[in-house]
Amino acid sequence: MTPEGKLAGKTALVTGAGRGIGRAIALGFAAQGTRLALAARTSGELEETARQISENNGEPARETVVIPVDVTDQTGVEDMVKQTLDRFGAIDILVNNAGIGGPVGVMQDNDVDSWIQTMQVNVIGLYLCSRAVIPAMVRNGGGKIINLAGAGANNGWAYLSAYCASKAAVVRLTEVLSLELAEQNIQVNALGPGSIDTQMWQELRDGAAEVNATVIYELGIRVTSGGGASLEDTVALAVFLAGDDSGVLNGRLISAVADDFANLPPQIPEIMASDIYTLRRVDLRPQQG
Repeated sequence: MTPEGKLAGKTALVTGAGRGIGRAIALGFAAQGTRLALAARTSGELEETARQISENNGEPARETVVIPVDVTDQTGVEDMVKQTLDRFGAIDILVNNAGIGGPVGVMQDNDVDSWIQTMQVNVIGLYLCSRAVIPAMVRNGGGKIINLAGAGANNGWAYLSAYCASKAAVVRLTEVLSLELAEQNIQVNALGPGSIDTQMWQELRDGAAEVNATVIYELGIRVTSGGGASLEDTVALAVFLAGDDSGVLNGRLISAVADDFANLPPQIPEIMASDIYTLRRVDLRPQQG
């Protein structure tokens, strides 16, 4: 494990760490000196992430633990947190990355179980993981929670009702938690990675082709052919939000694509005194005065 780095000495729990964005964030955190608990449903994918961490750091991943878990299972999530605390003694950072795209098509034709499962993984899973980790962060004097929002948070796309609804819920839950936990020195922010070529985006693209959802299909083609957002920028933003540079930035949705997050620190007081980087109703009534 790298002895020096922006996150040196900290412990991070990353869900959905077996592939895609979660794996990339885990690798980025490891390069910054972080101890890691890697969580996902598939143990083989987690072991591959751990192997890459070991390979990249030139030594066995002694400070990495693999924990297969279904984030919608309360008992499993609580055991995941216990295993992490037993191994490392603290959890400084929680990355709620586990998520699925859900069914594609007009809502009334979506498979009901698939629609509900999307909400369970993307929202209930985040709730359960946060709920289980927060007491440990409070005892430790603070922490950082990063919730992956996704493009559906601030874009209403036809044929992706479950995905968009769940990601909008992630952003609002992020804000509510930030208000509840501010006095505990726990900052909670949402990370918008943009559209990245992952297995989820490939599944959304293929699902859109089946139901002739042209806009989503064309976006999926663009993303999976190299025209999507940068995975490197997403990792850099995650490191920023997890580290000391983000300071008291709290309850905000920060985009890896649209926002110059590297230069945000001097602006944080102004940001926190305004509605910048939040989801708000736009009022067209003329201002009084």
